[in-house]
Amino acid sequence: MSEDSKKAETVEEKPYKPSSPSSKLDFDGFWEYDDAPQNADHVEYEDQYDLFIGGEFIAPEKGRYFDSLNPATEKKLTSFAEATQQDIDKAVKAARKAFDKSWSTLEAKERGKYIFRIARLIQERAREFSVLESMDGGKPIRESRDVDVPLAAAHFFYYAGWADKLDYAFPGKKAEPLGVAGQIIPWNFPLLMLAWKVAPALATGNTVVLKPAETTSLTALKFAELCKDAGLPDGVVNIVTGAGQTGSAIVNHDDIDKIAFTGSTEVGKIIKKSLAGTDKRYTLELGGKGPNIIFEDAPLDQAVEGVINAIFFNQGHVCCAGSRLFVQEGVADTVIQKLRDRMETLIVGDPLDKNTDIGAINSEQQYNKINEYLEVGVNEGANMYQSSCQIPETGYFCRPTIFTNVGQSNRIVQEEIFGPVLTVQTFRTAEEGIEKANNTPYGLAGGVWTDKGSKIFKTGSKIRNGVVWSNTYNKFDPTSPFGGYKESGEGREGGLHGLYPYVKLQ
Repeated sequence: MSEDSKKAETVEEKPYKPSSPSSKLDFDGFWEYDDAPQNADHVEYEDQYDLFIGGEFIAPEKGRYFDSLNPATEKKLTSFAEATQQDIDKAVKAARKAFDKSWSTLEAKERGKYIFRIARLIQERAREFSVLESMDGGKPIRESRDVDVPLAAAHFFYYAGWADKLDYAFPGKKAEPLGVAGQIIPWNFPLLMLAWKVAPALATGNTVVLKPAETTSLTALKFAELCKDAGLPDGVVNIVTGAGQTGSAIVNHDDIDKIAFTGSTEVGKIIKKSLAGTDKRYTLELGGKGPNIIFEDAPLDQAVEGVINAIFFNQGHVCCAGSRLFVQEGVADTVIQKLRDRMETLIVGDPLDKNTDIGAINSEQQYNKINEYLEVGVNEGANMYQSSCQIPETGYFCRPTIFTNVGQSNRIVQEEIFGPVLTVQTFRTAEEGIEKANNTPYGLAGGVWTDKGSKIFKTGSKIRNGVVWSNTYNKFDPTSPFGGYKESGEGREGGLHGLYPYVKLQ
């Protein structure tokens, strides 16, 4: 870390003083917990993974592999094949053959049985997938175990139920599959994003060529093993690993009918330009800079806990993270003090420790990016406060951070950081809060905290976000659509809406 960044760590708005005698600082050791490591002895994974094409693991044409590191230890976890154009051609050919010869012609209820089987296998192997997700991506085991893996199984269960009910999903229309879907997923929710995309594609009769993020490909390759265990016909799901060039080869392949991408806005714009003039369908779920609005009549303790959940428990590694906090002036000092108190109790450390609240940053590249933004925030004149928690000497770890005294034009307010960094602004009237919340190129998700239902509806309807939570945050359900406005993407995933991008209606 640079000298400027080291200085930035010590900058704060005013000396921190705990607001209650139950604070960690008043009772030294009160919040100290013994280690509670998750047992990982049952987890098995290969030293090297090939590409999963046509129901088999095959070596890449050019024999290239790249290493994947455990971000908490900086040690090599495994290595993955780097797919090139020839490999993508193979995967698309296998997917097209499976689409024409078996999957699209299979009776709908039979397709549903396969998807149900996949869902059950995810449940049966939940402990294994949870541990691998935390080892590969750095997220706390509590999040992997209690959120990611159960939700992934739930999405497969949900869309398995739709497989033979498409006539009810689209009354008066005949739904037919598109063909081969090319899917590219990010590193923040590897297994869950896979489920969001693969489940509706299979339920509607499409086949898949999926590329996971290069830093978090492990659970996708384990999912490939699960597809074999489920007896899924060869070629229905193909998984290819690699970096940006691999994704570009999928996007630009002539025999792919639909592209589903979750990732950065910058890459989303490139994809949209590439698809212009073609007849490929596409859905884009891109960046976000979520507003979290706390009114003075809100249940403040509940709101503070919601803010912690929205930005810190997930390391800020979600595109819908509530990274911009707007607090009504009358309660701003109280909320900021409560936030600081709560931040002091958060534990940053080993993702496999069940006590850990904030795990490791996914990669060195992302870690460096976050630290650059911390320096930017201080250089722009904002006041930075970080918790006093201890962090491991090895691995990519960042203390939870809040910035106050920020303006709408600050880069840390306008740009997506993708880390445990929160900016705090105040507002006087609802109209001012809404105007500030909408002053961003993004529009993915946000939250409103108040005890007035009318205020929830008024504010929620005027915030240009695809999802608005009321008196909670980051609650997901497979029956609910998710997606954004403006530079946060196009299309919806999840719920009935998630079926539309994968069918043509006659």
